[in-house]
Amino acid sequence: MATETAQRRELGLHGHELHSETGRAAVAEVAGTFVLVLAIVSVAVAATLNTPVAGGAYSSETVALAGGGALALVVAALGPLSGAHLNPAVTVALALTGRFPWGRVPAYVVAQLAGALLAAVAAWGAYGDQARTVANLGATGPAAEVGSLRVLFVEALVTFVLVLVVVLVANDARVGRGAAALAIGLALTVAILISGPVTGAGVNPARALGPMIAAARFTDWWAYLIGPLLGGAVATYLYEKVLKA
Repeated sequence: MATETAQRRELGLHGHELHSETGRAAVAEVAGTFVLVLAIVSVAVAATLNTPVAGGAYSSETVALAGGGALALVVAALGPLSGAHLNPAVTVALALTGRFPWGRVPAYVVAQLAGALLAAVAAWGAYGDQARTVANLGATGPAAEVGSLRVLFVEALVTFVLVLVVVLVANDARVGRGAAALAIGLALTVAILISGPVTGAGVNPARALGPMIAAARFTDWWAYLIGPLLGGAVATYLYEKVLKA
């Protein structure tokens, strides 16, 4: 029983076992979160600044596609190294249910925040000062007349959707790793499409706080932190207590 429990605790996510030490896994989390957040905030900045590629500029839907596509790619690429959490809400939710060791949580969360902050700074360097002064480096913010409690609710709701999909496909042996990565990427796409018009689509405390720090724009920051943590915890609890075979 002890061996089974130890093996269960060493499972990362997305069907991968964690064979790498904490330091290397943390570096993978920095790199993966950097790619994910860079894709999201760069497209958001380009859309805000109305910067065209060929023809018209990006639309709001493109942000969702960029985020979902980047997440699918990074999950497939970095899953064997760190489990590709890329989101403190995912890491904390798994730790709460005993599926991830608490000893690794601080390193993962710091790595995720560092990756998101570096991504925001990189977008600033790529798109120039207007990326920060006009587009706020893609930092999340509520729509007009949306209060803090609604931000909290919506962020919890969409993170619940994302994390529920994550734990379901990651723990089902019938779902291949490629299919799991695609499903998780699509779940983020849906979450961004739902929450974007209301909250700017955080769905991830690192994705929200990194650009906020770089842009010095902290509107309702606590809701973008607590909401996803609550949503992720509820999703994982539902899986563990009700849905798990």
